[in-house]
Amino acid sequence: MSRAFHVAVEVRLREGIADPQGLTIERALPALGFNGVSGVRVGKSLRFMVEAVGEAEARRQVEAMCDRFLANPVIEDVGISLRPAT
Repeated sequence: MSRAFHVAVEVRLREGIADPQGLTIERALPALGFNGVSGVRVGKSLRFMVEAVGEAEARRQVEAMCDRFLANPVIEDVGISLRPAT
């Protein structure tokens, strides 16, 4: 019997990979009055539901989605959080 899981996926560039969006934001913040900000990195956050027989299977599905479509495993790292839907 399948259960629904809330999924949160955080995708971020790996250390050492240039982040031009982060650099643009970091350079713009002082002009807006926000000084002392450094190390800005931009990523993406995805939220969705998945149906699976258990948490381990849900995680396997989400990992496969990330590897095949949601992230570029060559330059990005992924964090996955799952919780059962109520």
